[in-house]
Amino acid sequence: MADNNKIKNTDELEFAVFCIENTAVELGITADRLYKALTEKSDILYSYIIPCYEPLHTQGKDYIIDDIISVIREKGVEV
Repeated sequence: MADNNKIKNTDELEFAVFCIENTAVELGITADRLYKALTEKSDILYSYIIPCYEPLHTQGKDYIIDDIISVIREKGVEV
């Protein structure tokens, strides 16, 4: 994989934290549990959220959360 699987700057880091915290709240779980689902049970954080930072971070909070939940469900990841 290219550099897409690494967090390159503080903007991407802050976005990843935003995504994890807000999606966890929506799902009613802890941020730690969601982080593990996105990194240990799947590769969603580094194969989707970080590489899609540019288009995703321009969207609204609800869109981002719904999109991440859709990806989690599509991949069949247990959270």
